[in-house]
Amino acid sequence: MGRCAPPLITEADLLAARHFIDGTFVEASAGGVIGVVDPCTGNVIARIPEGTSQDIDRAAAVRAKAQWARLVLKERSELLHALADRLAEHTEPLSRLESANTGKPLAVSRDDVAMTIDTFRFMAGAVRATTSLAVGDYAENHLSLLLREPLGVIGVVTPWNYPLLMAAWKIAPILAAGNTLVLKPSEQTPLTTLKLAELVADLLPPGVMNVVNDYGAVTGARLAEHPDVNMIALTGSVAGGGAVARAAADSLKRVHLELGGKEPVVILPDADLAAAASALRVAGFWNSGQECGAACRVLVHESVAGEFIEQLVSEVRALVVGEPAAGEDVEVGPMVSKAHVDRVIGYLARAQNEGVQVATGGGAIDGPGYFVAPTVLVDVPEGAEVAREEIFGPVITVETFADEEEAVRRANDVPLGLSASVWTENARRSHDIAARLDFGTVWVNSHLVLAGEVPWGGFKGSGYGRDLSIYALDDYARTKHVMHNHGR
Repeated sequence: MGRCAPPLITEADLLAARHFIDGTFVEASAGGVIGVVDPCTGNVIARIPEGTSQDIDRAAAVRAKAQWARLVLKERSELLHALADRLAEHTEPLSRLESANTGKPLAVSRDDVAMTIDTFRFMAGAVRATTSLAVGDYAENHLSLLLREPLGVIGVVTPWNYPLLMAAWKIAPILAAGNTLVLKPSEQTPLTTLKLAELVADLLPPGVMNVVNDYGAVTGARLAEHPDVNMIALTGSVAGGGAVARAAADSLKRVHLELGGKEPVVILPDADLAAAASALRVAGFWNSGQECGAACRVLVHESVAGEFIEQLVSEVRALVVGEPAAGEDVEVGPMVSKAHVDRVIGYLARAQNEGVQVATGGGAIDGPGYFVAPTVLVDVPEGAEVAREEIFGPVITVETFADEEEAVRRANDVPLGLSASVWTENARRSHDIAARLDFGTVWVNSHLVLAGEVPWGGFKGSGYGRDLSIYALDDYARTKHVMHNHGR
């Protein structure tokens, strides 16, 4: 695992480490600061101000919302295209900053930046092509038309695992739909969100997009309860989503939640085992497994389990672990923080104490930083903690099943319902099982493939609302019915 490498960023990349309010970078209203840590070394690489309720209150989204909402769709679309162009011009600096802050391999960060740009481009086009019920007489002598209106001010809370991309998944449809926003990024990984604000500050009217830094308990609660905030959109943990939903309930504001996942991978006896194992090398360990859609829980038919495990372990042992600057071949980076690496190791230790077997990996990697060896756990019994709870690390668990009914029952028997995959060469079987899986996205013979045109979001404890696609635009708009009596 490579350790000695040149730095990914310079001091010039960190100039935006403040709040972004009303079109400019400002200091906090109070004096607290938060250290931003490089997870490859544990060293502080930047310091950001700790936000307060007053910082949320002074964010200018309320004052800016009328002007932004009045823009015709063409003008909004052109501004989003200009924003995408600006980000595209800075692809490499953004990628390196993302890797420096999160520890991601550069391939992952570049993919994040590419999809960030694509998200803005898609929303720029989609907002000009929305459809609704046709204007017409649905009651005698009364002409009905439907208007899609902005909601107003959206409070946004984004996670640490995809700081730039998850910001884009929220910002793009929110702005396209005519809303303004106040965004609180994760205190652990705020740097690319702040850099985005810096890069586009001259493109957006002041106050349309605001960024306030904080740990979250204070500013997140203020966003959720604020009388001038019309909706809260959060990507994060189940616990965080519940807290936001409860706080938003008193004012009856809308809530959009994209929460965790515990993704089953159902491998049937006729599956292409080599293709499945190769796909899971990526889908299970992309972003070091810190991915809500990760292929983390394999359910494989008992007749092919031995062969599949052998192929999967071979793929996982070949993964290259290291810090992002160590080379383009690095596939797996560190956990985001000391607290998170301790959490992941805790799951592995408890599983081994309960008799779960480690086929490869199984613990932390010695040396600086927060690295965990890519791990495959086998002989995992039904109902085991590691098979039901989201570990959010480079860990795949393997269970076996005897028939399809058991596979579907056990795949669904988790409180989360974000995504799943089915592996079979039988088309009828794949359609049937996909329809019976209680997850917002089901892939067949692939996993973790995303596109801006199709929705992303879950069922059950994974939340509600949809990111990406035209459905996201609908989430951030309200429908008004106007009826004219034209009888004479």
